[in-house]
Amino acid sequence: MKRVGFQFKVRPDRLEEYKRLHQDVWPDMLAALREAGWHNYTLFMRDDGLVFGYFETEESLQVAQQKMAGTEVNVRWQAFMSQFTDEQVRPDESFVELEEYFHLD
Repeated sequence: MKRVGFQFKVRPDRLEEYKRLHQDVWPDMLAALREAGWHNYTLFMRDDGLVFGYFETEESLQVAQQKMAGTEVNVRWQAFMSQFTDEQVRPDESFVELEEYFHLD
C-alpha cells in the first residue's frame, strides 16, 4: 500500500459547517471511495482551515483521483463542497501532495 498525504484549504468562515457535513458523508460517496481503493482515509484540520488528508491506496494519488473523478457521486460531492474553498477548481483537484520522508512502523 502507498501512503498518500495531501493538503488543501477550507474557507475560515465555513470551517464548522464543513466539519459537520463530514460527520454524515453520503453513503454512496463512501462506497465510491472504497471501490476506488481509498483505505484509512482521514482528514485533519488546523484552526485556520488548512486540511491535511491521508489515505492508503494501491495506486498513486493521481490514479486514485482519476478513479473517483469518473463517478457521478463524486461530481455531485465536489460541486457541493466547492462552496467551502476559494479555489477555481473542484476541491479534489486542489490537493497538494506531500512528500513522505519518514515512517515508523
